Amino acid sequence: MSNWTTYIKSFQSYMKIERGLSKNTIENYTFDIEKLTDFLERNHLSFNPINITEEIVQQFIYEISKYVNPSSQARIISGLRSFFLYLIFEEYRTDNPMELIEIPRIGRKLPDTLSTQEIDILIEAVDLSSNEGERNRAILETLYGCGLRVSELISLKISDLFFEEGFIKVSGKGDKQRFVPIGNLTQKYIGIYKATSRSCLNIQKGHEDTLFLNRRGKQLTRAMIFTIIKDLAVKTNLKKTISPHTFRHSFATHLLENGADLRSIQLMLGHESITTTEIYVHLDRRHLAQILNVFHPRK
Repeated sequence: MSNWTTYIKSFQSYMKIERGLSKNTIENYTFDIEKLTDFLERNHLSFNPINITEEIVQQFIYEISKYVNPSSQARIISGLRSFFLYLIFEEYRTDNPMELIEIPRIGRKLPDTLSTQEIDILIEAVDLSSNEGERNRAILETLYGCGLRVSELISLKISDLFFEEGFIKVSGKGDKQRFVPIGNLTQKYIGIYKATSRSCLNIQKGHEDTLFLNRRGKQLTRAMIFTIIKDLAVKTNLKKTISPHTFRHSFATHLLENGADLRSIQLMLGHESITTTEIYVHLDRRHLAQILNVFHPRK
């Protein structure tokens, strides 16, 4: 493993500094490489990143295919491919042993979405008599109103709110920042939360600028946001499996259905590639027929 450690650390620095990838992404790539090194150790194979062959990598992929689902296989192959491409880029290798290894075909699962009525029901179910009620309503309105990732929501700062201009500043994946429009309704509920329950908290040092706080005056965790949403789904007898990301998917889907263009949605979501955003097109093909009927000269 010692032969691998130096190259892995170098790859981690490259991902963080030059590619600006998030901590979670870097950890996932590292985990993929460590699966390969574990395979080598178990089979007493003394290959390093420079001399490992395509045949050995194929043996590894064959082994994991016995117990890892196609989606996870695809991620591991993609992670290893990126690692060896980096080694070629740094001129440690001249070939990529992953080049001829095919990623397994996986069906693309369409994201779950909520209707506007379901979102209204969930938000109306928030218990406003509780100490956290106003906060939870503001959280749901922000997730849906701005299409944020859960990590973006919990790290949102008061100094990121530019209500007069109608925008918030969001720190996305890889610390990339973008400005997202924020509607009057979402502004209203954030304002109520700030003026009521948040103002009564004993805010801990270092969290003075954090918007959404727990009862101890510290930043909320991702797990807490999942719990809030799960509890509301149970309370309203919602028969869908939902998460904070469901509100983000619903934000994009409803924008598309109401006539927003894909490029604008991409910018608001902070997707690096419009290909990622295109998944929302497949949710309702009636929208495409409407576009044809409205805009095509031979409609």
